Amino acid sequence: MNDTTPSALIVRNGLLIDGTGATPVPNGVVHIVNGRITWAGPANAAPQTPRGARAIDARGGAILPGFIDCHVHLAAPGGEMSRVQLAAMPASLRTYLTTPRLLSTLMSGVTTARDLAGLDAGFKQAVARGLVVGPRLLVAIAMMSPTGGHGDFRMPTDDGPTEPSVSRLADGTAQCAREARNLLRQGADLIKIAASGGVGSPTDQPDDEGFTEAEIRTVVEVAHAHRGKRVAAHAQGRGGILNALHAGVDSIEHGYEIDDEIIDLMLAQGTFLVPTLSTATASFDPAVTPAWTVAKKKQWQTRALAAIPRAVERGVKIAMGTDCGISAHGNNLRELGHLVDCGMSPMNAILAGTSVAAELLGLSADIGTLEAGKRADIVIASCDPLADIHQLGAAANISVVIKDGSVHKNAFEN
Repeated sequence: MNDTTPSALIVRNGLLIDGTGATPVPNGVVHIVNGRITWAGPANAAPQTPRGARAIDARGGAILPGFIDCHVHLAAPGGEMSRVQLAAMPASLRTYLTTPRLLSTLMSGVTTARDLAGLDAGFKQAVARGLVVGPRLLVAIAMMSPTGGHGDFRMPTDDGPTEPSVSRLADGTAQCAREARNLLRQGADLIKIAASGGVGSPTDQPDDEGFTEAEIRTVVEVAHAHRGKRVAAHAQGRGGILNALHAGVDSIEHGYEIDDEIIDLMLAQGTFLVPTLSTATASFDPAVTPAWTVAKKKQWQTRALAAIPRAVERGVKIAMGTDCGISAHGNNLRELGHLVDCGMSPMNAILAGTSVAAELLGLSADIGTLEAGKRADIVIASCDPLADIHQLGAAANISVVIKDGSVHKNAFEN
């Protein structure tokens, strides 16, 4: 279903988990008028029903805020991708292949997504205009990387250009400033930088440092001066994480070698961690993946699963991000189960995907909780996520998806 005409709508008869961390409300109800929430709370205290309102009966399921995935790559197929094939693909074909991924992401319960390389600003505009159906988008456009860093996917003997839809190379502070300004000129909502090497790049390792602290600081200064745009740092190894933190980035993506010194710094600065456990826990198929990638993956998977629980235990601000595009699309909320497996409570995992994620994106005034005045982004799950949050990871358990008051999925009508 795709009802794209917001008016008056009521969601009722469900366990209301509003994203604030408050005690869930049995028999909760949410009133929506013209795409905004006008009231949320217990049915016995609800104001008069808006005139002409339609109703959706949650049938005892959980009524939740629309979820926010802070780290996706919607231009990538999901699984180990061939950058050669991607570079050779016409841009128009990439667009058509991306459209069903946008839809499956929305159907999984994600109403807002931050794409961290691969989508240009046109995709964001197409969704906003209703030309394609998908989550509300923020786009980084491409990842900034030093030559030979994580965004440089050329093989050692290849001196040709990089694929501009995936990465932009810059070396030295002057080039970093110029490229950051170019990305902002092209409509980037944030800047993503490679502070460390990575698993999928052919000429570095995750514990290699990427941009220097000075280069990262230059990018941060440019972004923050551009109406407060934020900087997300791909940072897996310890040295790269520390360089990024010392330079003042807003979020650490992956953070696989996080330790107590790093955690102390993140807590002091209020830096967010987006651990992308959906990708960290996934395995590559050795039949179709280069041996060097498989070896790096196994090594760093072990490190990540040993380190992230410490960040959870010590209270680092963790926002949900899946790295879908490297991991499979369409079951994004499995990330919440991985966070619980790392020691997070189910309620805090839900907050990681709602209010905390909204804070990271700078969108707390509009999304992330079910409160009066917020955009009406609502998910109804046919399960109790506080009893078994892993059930949210199956898109089939997401019965209803509402974005801006428009009903895009309603399994109760099938």
